[in-house]
Amino acid sequence: MSSLLTMVTFDTPDNGRSPMTKATLQTLRETVDFTGHTLMVSDNGSCQETHSLYKEYADIISHVEYNGENIGTANALNRLWQFKQPRHKCVVKIDNDVEIHMAGWVDLMERVFERMPKVGICGLKRKDLEEWPDNPSPWWKSKLLAVPHKRGEPWLILEEVNHVMGTCQAYRGSLVGEEGRFGFLFQPGPYGLDDAFAAVRMKKLGYTNVFLHTAVPIDHIDPGGTEFTQWKQDEAGKWINTGIYQQYVEQFKSGERPVYYDGGF
Repeated sequence: MSSLLTMVTFDTPDNGRSPMTKATLQTLRETVDFTGHTLMVSDNGSCQETHSLYKEYADIISHVEYNGENIGTANALNRLWQFKQPRHKCVVKIDNDVEIHMAGWVDLMERVFERMPKVGICGLKRKDLEEWPDNPSPWWKSKLLAVPHKRGEPWLILEEVNHVMGTCQAYRGSLVGEEGRFGFLFQPGPYGLDDAFAAVRMKKLGYTNVFLHTAVPIDHIDPGGTEFTQWKQDEAGKWINTGIYQQYVEQFKSGERPVYYDGGF
């Protein structure tokens, strides 16, 4: 059984994200064994510089979906998630602006899903996130868990949290896609909040959300401070500031809105 890795690109001459995409692809080449896993990319109208990267990294990219325009992060990922087969132990969503500094991290995530049957989402934790066990805020307070292991195997420590930041997160394969109880990613606009909604939906299904607290360093390499960064913040912010985000959350929690989302297909 293998895992499906999925990534969305929206790289333009104005936002200058092609070098970040290259760095992400390079870190995947160095840390993932693609004889056992699959990488697919959904291109939201990126520039030629990024298109050239698909040829440069053709040894690890099995498929590129060309959308022609920015159809939104979740919609782009959902198109790739249609390729999910039952053999995929987990489906990984990874942003195109990260570097991971430990080989075999996908295999560790697979082990979490194998041995922790109630884990729905498992992510790698960025250094700028605030969750910790003694945090006084109920939203940021977390709980440490140990993955069952056999004698002689390394310890895997998980951090159970309310929300797994979507920079790099894996979903239990049996739950996603047309045949899964979770289905596809839900997002009201072109960017943001799909990971927050996913966490709420997983908890409604009775699953937990965790960070993999092993020595898997991950760096978010987007320095921010650009018009593109502001656009992303504004897109997410308008749903929060108008109360629509909380309205959707309450609908998922109450059952008024089904947890399963068909991806709009």
